[in-house]
Amino acid sequence: MAETIVLIGPPAVGKSTVGANLARRLGVPFIDVDQLIEDREQRAISEIFATDGESLFRAMELDATLAALEGGGVIALGGGAVTNATLRAALRGHRVIWLRASVREAVQRVGATTTRPLLVGDVADRWTRLAQEREPLYAEVATMVVDTDHRTPAQVARSVLDRLSLQEVK
Repeated sequence: MAETIVLIGPPAVGKSTVGANLARRLGVPFIDVDQLIEDREQRAISEIFATDGESLFRAMELDATLAALEGGGVIALGGGAVTNATLRAALRGHRVIWLRASVREAVQRVGATTTRPLLVGDVADRWTRLAQEREPLYAEVATMVVDTDHRTPAQVARSVLDRLSLQEVK
């Protein structure tokens, strides 16, 4: 399982936490693309959105994701990364795990946060709309779907590993 494993899904499904756990179990590097962008830009994603806009952020995201894919390991993408057709094309040939959660669980995880620029306001409504709009894009690139409701990040990571092992046996 030395290939790249990419985690996708809407905000608050556990991509970063599960990704770190998965990478630790596999003994490979973990890259959170949002964190990579924040480190490169020396500012928060919410600030990038506010000052530069979503389109510039998406360009930064594409660049950071392409670099991460070259390095391999476990990579957690931002929830909207799949909206970029070039990025979706770059995911072909990789193991792409779509993490899903119910709106209720996602809202509990997010709370009333303002650090996620596309969820400011009515979190449940905005999360639901984003998840529904992006669902066909997640489905397009996913090689596996894993539900995260009522499961710890460690349980989700174990499920991913078990399912990847089963795929290798086939």
